Parts: sequence; structure tokens; C-alpha cells
Amino acid sequence: MDNKKETIKSAFMEALPLAIAIATYGLSYGVLAVQAKFSVVTAVAMSLLVFSGSAQLVTVAMLAGGAGLISVLLTTLLLNLRNLLYGAALAEGLAPSKKWKRLLAFGVSDEPFVLASSRFKKVGPDPLYFAVVASLFYFAWIFASLLGALMGNQMDPQKWGLDLAFPVTFAALLVPGLKGKPIIGTALAAVIISIVLEYFAPGNQLTIIITGLLAPLVGLYIERRSKHA
Repeated sequence: MDNKKETIKSAFMEALPLAIAIATYGLSYGVLAVQAKFSVVTAVAMSLLVFSGSAQLVTVAMLAGGAGLISVLLTTLLLNLRNLLYGAALAEGLAPSKKWKRLLAFGVSDEPFVLASSRFKKVGPDPLYFAVVASLFYFAWIFASLLGALMGNQMDPQKWGLDLAFPVTFAALLVPGLKGKPIIGTALAAVIISIVLEYFAPGNQLTIIITGLLAPLVGLYIERRSKHA
């Protein structure tokens, strides 16, 4: 019992700062969704069922720009393919039980992946930790989405800098993990690729997808070379 309490406490304390950033990001989504002619119910229902900030914001932007349903589906599918990699990486370290894995699969995303990976390195598989982290993020996102949708046109997220809150916080979370040539090489490759793509095709929605597919290949190449050196 004491171990469970300690796990819950650790999960809450470690996830809370990022949950606040997620909430500000969710607030932006709610406002932008209503501005794109979503109803409050539709905007919140999307958060309840999808729970993906990147997919939801891209969907809102594309629908507001007149994109078709097929284009939206394909783009969001490609954008979230990284979750397959997250799931594969967490499969062994998340929980030894298939039942736990199935229950927790919905919570696999960028932020829980980072925290769960760090936790696994310290104590091994910890499904309770992951469940608390994912639940905290989930409810923070839903509450913020609802609040943003209710505020509607009364607020400009960019004016208040809310659109930068999550990327900045997530970057701060990742920086301590930039250790070793393969990881650093991947990060530098991602920076270079994204800058080049943005230069030649500003605002292209495929930039993040292409970068996410190519940058890890650089890290894998560096890792293989270091093993054979």
C-alpha cells in the first residue's frame, strides 16, 4: 500500500508541471475550435475521443481552411504514426500483463512516453505510474478544451503566447535526455531538416512528418557506426 501511495505521489508530482502546459495548449485548442465553427460539444467530444493535441489542432486548422475529410484523415494518421513507435518501445517496459497494456494503450502519446521511459529506467515496469500520468494529462486536456471552447472568440491564444507554452515545456523536458551521439545526432538532424523544409516550403503541414521520419535514421546510422568502430 505504501509503495502504491509513493508511486501515485511521484507520478502526480512529476507530471503536474507538464499537465499545466498541456492545459494551456488545450485552452488554445478549445478557442481555435470554436473560432473554426465547431460547437462546444463537438470540440470537447473530440478531446474525449481523440486525446491528441497535434491531431486535433491540425484537424481544426485544415477544416477551417476548407480541406476535405480524406485529406484531414490522412494527415492526422501520418502525424500520429509516431505513437506506433512509442507503443512498441513501451510494450515491454510498460507492463508485464497484456490486460494492463490494452487498458493503458489509449494514454500513449508524447508526454507519457517521456515520463514512462524515464520511470522504467529507474524502477522497471510500472503500470500504475503510467496510468496516473496519462489520466492527469487526459483530464487536464479535457477541462482546458472545455474552458477554451466556452471562452470562444473572447480570447486570442497567440496574443497571450499560449500556443508556445507546451512546445517550450516539452523541449525543457527533453533537453536532459540529449545524451550520447545517436540521440544528439537525431536532434541536430531534426533541426536541420525542419529548417531546410521550412525555408523551401513555409508552413507545409508535412514538415513535421518528414522530419520525424528522416531524423531518426540519422541516429540509427550513427549508432551502427559507433558499434562497428
